[in-house]
Amino acid sequence: LKVTVPLFVAEGDTIRVDFDDGPANQPVRYIGVDAPETVAPGIPVQPFGPEASNENARLLAGRRVCLEKDISERDRYSRLLRYAWLPDGTMVNETLVLAGLATVDTFPPDVKYVEQFTTAQAAAREAGRGMWAP
Repeated sequence: LKVTVPLFVAEGDTIRVDFDDGPANQPVRYIGVDAPETVAPGIPVQPFGPEASNENARLLAGRRVCLEKDISERDRYSRLLRYAWLPDGTMVNETLVLAGLATVDTFPPDVKYVEQFTTAQAAAREAGRGMWAP
């Protein structure tokens, strides 16, 4: 796990960070989840996209974050692929799914927490949270 300082939230599933012991202003894409788009070129803002971005920003506000690598280092857009953990042990990826603001979206071989995410998505759907609201 690498400790970083989040610079800003780009979207519900993407942030930029400065590493304590390394490069600055690095894009990080959360592994295993997909939040609705808000800034993708040529794609209109999707429902619950702003809410996902706002929740991501709220979760990270004023906190350092630990980033955990799975298997892959970067995606096709050169973003680091990581699970994001808050100091209290909360995983940001899972929290967004549980809130109904992101869905499970896995790309093998990066599937370490897929069962956790699937359980969180089922709970969000059953409770009618976020995008699962009636």
